[in-house]
Amino acid sequence: MQEILRQLPQKAKEKDTENTKFFARLKKKPPKNLDYVMQELHELEFERTDCLQCANCCKTTGPLFTDTDVVRISKHLKLRPQKFIDEYLRIDEENDYVLQRLPCTFLGADNHCLIYEVRPKACREFPHTNRKKFHQISHLTLKNVAICPAAFTIVEKMKKLMDNGL
Repeated sequence: MQEILRQLPQKAKEKDTENTKFFARLKKKPPKNLDYVMQELHELEFERTDCLQCANCCKTTGPLFTDTDVVRISKHLKLRPQKFIDEYLRIDEENDYVLQRLPCTFLGADNHCLIYEVRPKACREFPHTNRKKFHQISHLTLKNVAICPAAFTIVEKMKKLMDNGL
């Protein structure tokens, strides 16, 4: 897994122009069954992918924390929401709550999430490859293929399917 993660940013960079063009075409004219196909690709990939072997998302990027996330997680940690914010979060340039530090404070040494049951919505949905109206989040997917080996594989399989008429 370490070798895959080491190579992933370069592989994603090599595919960036191709992926950007692909997602531009997809956004202009998404196939009617795109969300269904993406759901299938996502499920198949995550049947063979063990996120606990990787956890690259938790090590290299931080999720956005919604107000709802803050309330839920702070309650779980038995902290007041403001105390949770002060201890763990900061406001980024887009005025969103994000982690103060990476890797994620809540990532255990065994790659298990210490707040898994109450984790932020962004973590629950990552890498967002099974979202409805998938064609509308291409900017996010372009970032995620450099972080998540499963997202990279899903996008490569999706491009092949599209080239073959989906």
